[in-house]
Amino acid sequence: MVNITIQEAKLYGFAFTLAIVALIAAVLGFGGLAGSLANIAMIVFVAALIGTIIFFALGWKAAKKIIG
Repeated sequence: MVNITIQEAKLYGFAFTLAIVALIAAVLGFGGLAGSLANIAMIVFVAALIGTIIFFALGWKAAKKIIG
């Protein structure tokens, strides 16, 4: 199981919130705003995903040093 730090959890929550706001903006007819928010949400999500992968790799490396 991957341990997610508080900052990463906040980033995932922020990306999810932006995606929901973009969806609501699209439904209300604000296409430009919806597209911009969707792009920002995707960037934040990818940043959080990269951070998760980096911390997973660092944790795995540290665990290998401790075990053997």
